[in-house]
Amino acid sequence: MANLKEVRTRIASVSSTQQITSAMKMVSAAKFRRAQNAIVGMRPYANQLGAIAADIDTGDGIQTPYHEVRRLDNVLLVVVTSNKGLCGAFNSNVIKQAQARIDYYHSTATAEQPARLSMITIGKRCSEFFGKRFDNVVGSYDDMLDNATFDTVAKLADEVMQQFCDKKYDRVELIYNQFKNSLVQILSTEQFLPIVPTETSKSAGQGVANDYIYEPSKEAILREMIPLTLRSHFYRVILDSLASEHGARMNAMQKATDNATELLKELRLSYNKARQAAITNEIIEIVSGSEALKG
Repeated sequence: MANLKEVRTRIASVSSTQQITSAMKMVSAAKFRRAQNAIVGMRPYANQLGAIAADIDTGDGIQTPYHEVRRLDNVLLVVVTSNKGLCGAFNSNVIKQAQARIDYYHSTATAEQPARLSMITIGKRCSEFFGKRFDNVVGSYDDMLDNATFDTVAKLADEVMQQFCDKKYDRVELIYNQFKNSLVQILSTEQFLPIVPTETSKSAGQGVANDYIYEPSKEAILREMIPLTLRSHFYRVILDSLASEHGARMNAMQKATDNATELLKELRLSYNKARQAAITNEIIEIVSGSEALKG
């Protein structure tokens, strides 16, 4: 059994750790509420905007440069993690998924279809990981997470969209954690470009088509709406990742605090046992000495 000094040192250390994790949980809870409000407020707008654009697209087959499907010679992966750790498997899951996509494209590449890969990283965790292991990271936007405004995110989305239209990339994929609640984050891989048409059955649309009046024309409106829809989608991905990060960190710190509480109980029990044993030994020594003097 450890002596009293060692146990006291461990109790002090674990107690200090418990205070830190508890404080970090409260900070993450405050950030989580703000991030949750942001993504919950953004989703209805983004979903409705996408639904209107899809209704025009699927109803009339109007195509834009963002719909063009090409041979996969160049693929861009946009990987979103966090700038900080202590959030459980939040970052490692995204990194593993990104590595799996890299392995997939390398395994399916042929001489006729080489599928050269490029990557944009958002978040220091993936930037540090792939910066050392992947030789074609074309951009790192770690500061974006500290100032995730629509204008900031839209600027990057516009760059990616322009590069796709310029045929620098033939496909763009987003890899991130989609927010569900504070306990659940859904690891997602989405095709950002080219746009995948929404499948709707003609029979389902008969008699219930949206009675829109288009001015100047459906095609002109769609060409304006598609870039806005893509910017909103990109912004929603960043907000999803931020809310997921704070939820994961809050949950991780709660578990760490609970573990520290349980460990403190065990250490205090061990300390009391050691103290009682020491007192008992002292009493035995006193009694033994007293008996020796009598003899």
